[in-house]
Amino acid sequence: MGTREDIVGAAAQIMRTEGFARATTKEIARAAGYSEATLYKHFRDKTEIFLHVLDGRLPGLGALLAELEEHPGRGEVRANLEELVTTALRFYADAFPLAVSLFSSRRLLDAHRARIDELGAGGPRYPLVALARYLAAEQRRGRVRAGADPDAMAGLLLGACFQHAFLVTFSGETPSSGQLSALAARLVATVLEPTASDAGS
Repeated sequence: MGTREDIVGAAAQIMRTEGFARATTKEIARAAGYSEATLYKHFRDKTEIFLHVLDGRLPGLGALLAELEEHPGRGEVRANLEELVTTALRFYADAFPLAVSLFSSRRLLDAHRARIDELGAGGPRYPLVALARYLAAEQRRGRVRAGADPDAMAGLLLGACFQHAFLVTFSGETPSSGQLSALAARLVATVLEPTASDAGS
């Protein structure tokens, strides 16, 4: 691995155990085997490192969303959503311990939010927006029922993933791949199935 990859790997490990707020650039650099000055040659600050951890060290939620948005109409909608939700379940479960300490201080959260905006990284709202856009594109193709609300569907699916991340982080459980796939299938089926009012209309 190169210097950047070493630093991101060390940051991922420290942020998992200590959280974002308590992880320092000095500690990250030392764990990676470099000086803090070397770290700052590659990253402007801890927030930029954090974004690289989310993008490169956790399940690829952003990449999968981008692919779905770019290619609506490809594959089966149900299968696409099941893959996405399974990935989101893993992503949020991995990201939750890293990010939760951000909420311990309003000043820290405000500073982090401002830095995210400055970097143009999209922030936590991006998955919701991207998934809603994908669902709307499939709806225009007649592959999602006409009466469905893409924004609500995206919120229900990803909100369930985030709730699951909270519960497994609290309990210390590590669900198996089979359990995650089964949960994803149930969530997607519930969102895609027509309601009683839809069926009667």
